[in-house]
Amino acid sequence: MVRRPPPSEIPDTPGAYLFRDEHGEILYVGKARSLRKRLANYWAADLPLKTEAMTTAADSLEWIVTPNDVAAIMLEYSLVQEHQPRFNIRLRDDKSFPYLAITADEEWPQAMVMRGKRRKGVVYFGPYAHAYSIRQTLDLLLRTFPIRTCSDAKYRRHEAAGRPCLLAHIEKCSAPCVGAVDAATYAEHVEGLASFLAGDTSAVTERLDEEMERASHAQDYEQAGRLRDRLIAVRKAMERQELVTDRQEDFDIVGLALDELEAVLVVLNVRRGRVTGRKTTVVDRVEEVTTAGLVGILLGRLYGADRPPPTVLVQELPEDSDMWQVWLTDRRGSTVSLRVPQRGAKRRIMQTAIDNANEEFRRHRLRRHSDHNARARALNDLQDVLGLDTPPLRIECYDVSTIQGRDTVASMVVFEDGLPKKSDYRRFRIRTVAGQDDFAALEETLRRRFTAYLIDKELPVEERGKFAYPPSLVVVDGGAGQLGRAVAVLAELGIDIPAVGLAKRLEEVYVPGTNEPITIARGSESLYLLQRVRDEAHRFAVTYHRKLRTKRMIDSILDDVEGIGPARKRSLVREFGSLKGIRAASKEELIGVVPDRVAETLWETLHG
Repeated sequence: MVRRPPPSEIPDTPGAYLFRDEHGEILYVGKARSLRKRLANYWAADLPLKTEAMTTAADSLEWIVTPNDVAAIMLEYSLVQEHQPRFNIRLRDDKSFPYLAITADEEWPQAMVMRGKRRKGVVYFGPYAHAYSIRQTLDLLLRTFPIRTCSDAKYRRHEAAGRPCLLAHIEKCSAPCVGAVDAATYAEHVEGLASFLAGDTSAVTERLDEEMERASHAQDYEQAGRLRDRLIAVRKAMERQELVTDRQEDFDIVGLALDELEAVLVVLNVRRGRVTGRKTTVVDRVEEVTTAGLVGILLGRLYGADRPPPTVLVQELPEDSDMWQVWLTDRRGSTVSLRVPQRGAKRRIMQTAIDNANEEFRRHRLRRHSDHNARARALNDLQDVLGLDTPPLRIECYDVSTIQGRDTVASMVVFEDGLPKKSDYRRFRIRTVAGQDDFAALEETLRRRFTAYLIDKELPVEERGKFAYPPSLVVVDGGAGQLGRAVAVLAELGIDIPAVGLAKRLEEVYVPGTNEPITIARGSESLYLLQRVRDEAHRFAVTYHRKLRTKRMIDSILDDVEGIGPARKRSLVREFGSLKGIRAASKEELIGVVPDRVAETLWETLHG
């Protein structure tokens, strides 16, 4: 357990603080107006169970002083995003929500569905609940705002061929690839689409209505019919953006449903009176906080990277609401109102957000009940069956993949609390083993991984690498032979970590010191967990092996084609995916990626 520092050593100023375990891993990051007063609470007599578990696991405590409360909030946000501490509340998949994006920084901007980290020069609209809802909305709008949705590679192919794609023929793209539209008109399309998605719908419908009337009076009934169809499509898209207020105002509604373990967060983005985006996510309540405290934490997670709107409506004001309002205003660069709606349309839409959160939570509870129980049973059963001192909260599994000793690779996958932790997965390209020797390849992999661990744990915490955290259990894909090599490597390095082997043929589990496998009941949660870990390691190794094998095959052919160097090779693989895809491409498609003469030579080489 972490030692309590003398109060006189802790500054009575704003800042952030970090609890670390014995390996230097950050367990929890917090913020405080007064570090001295806040940290004193962690040594109270009646700590909540989760907080007590964190302080028991912690081995050290450190803090960083900030000039004010707002800076402390931002520092806490950046530390949580960087380190993802296991005892901090954070949004699950908080970077995976789909947005409709327009690449405004390109010569001919395109509209696309985008996820993940935001890019400079790209304008985002949303988030949306599902990617298909973005595509449906965009499909309705492309006849009115015909901007391109194709990839850059496809654009270049059609530009080189001098022929537009199908979308141009059905009037859902203005075909800038063949010069069918000038830059000024195309910019108007882009600006119109962006304005519509931002909630400014009336200008679009009024313009289309006027143009349709003019075409009708001029007896240009074909054009009037086209405009009518566009107007219908725009109105359908508007129906997807629910109108919630009569005034054209911008605000976010944050609704919650929660229990002791988790919460479901629903955020409705209202722009110019219409709902233009929805975000629904599950939040792990690993911290012991009140609803008001949780609201404050979630505001920090939601707007740490995004600019807040002029008004943010919550179902309960956060603790230190004045501080949060100052922080939101600082993030926006102008005044932000943080309040609880009391009556009228805003109160009704807040209730809608809460109802949506409750309904989603009800469904999530049904899934969670079996999931939590199954994982807990699996870890406890595995501890009993293998005779471990503690449940194996972190499992690492290793597998080797090769064909006749060529392109030999190994994988390391990590499961924490019974779930995959893909950010900790690692791949190894075997360096010292000639020919097919899976045992030696496994030895090399384990030696490299745990030698790195021994080096990392001696470094200062801030300089440690990705291998600094040890597993509770090592699993190798194989029987007594593979397990014997693994145990020998761990003993050679002086590392005391339990290890087992799981053979594929009869799902037999081997433990050190015996050639006979132990029996785990078929259908038990513990055996199922081991199988999942082993199968994931196998999948990860095979995927890497195929990638290297494909690269070698492509290199062996393309290196003989004059005019193809590393850059063009990468372009071909990026466009066609594999040697099979390159071989299936026509000369015209190859010309879209490499020059005419090179494409001709390549096609003749591939087709003999």
